[in-house]
Amino acid sequence: MSGRFLDFKSYLGGASNVLFLEAFPRTQKTFSYNFNNADVSGYTFSADYQSLLLNTVTYDRITGDPNFADTTVSGYFTNTANVSPSNINNASAASGLVELTIPANRYTGNILPNARDKVVMTVLSFQWTTDDSPVQQDMHRWAIIERYDPQVGKNPGDPSLDPTFVSF
Repeated sequence: MSGRFLDFKSYLGGASNVLFLEAFPRTQKTFSYNFNNADVSGYTFSADYQSLLLNTVTYDRITGDPNFADTTVSGYFTNTANVSPSNINNASAASGLVELTIPANRYTGNILPNARDKVVMTVLSFQWTTDDSPVQQDMHRWAIIERYDPQVGKNPGDPSLDPTFVSF
């Protein structure tokens, strides 16, 4: 057992509200949130994201899931951005359904194809506030491991050399 107070998932925001996804930077994906048929049309929804650089990521040989036990964050990229409101579809909010589309091109810098060292991870926060009094805020975080994509037309490269990278 390590002497850490928080594991990597807890560091990102708690084990109950961090969801992992591996994707090419050009990939966008839509997820549906079901608020159990409760009317959430008075809620306010928003999302934003920023990319981080992880020193290393290992994988479980059986499940293929990432293992962050020995992972540290080396720094971040200055690409903080708000997700467009058009990526949050709350047209069915009165029946408790809201859709979040994680946008493409979250990170557009260099990526190494080895998928183990100097891994770019974009953390997208999807938050909502209630119309209750007092107002409550809830959040999910999507941790997206960005994967090298030869179709983007970029040569593979070291993300730590990106001019927008800030090391810790």
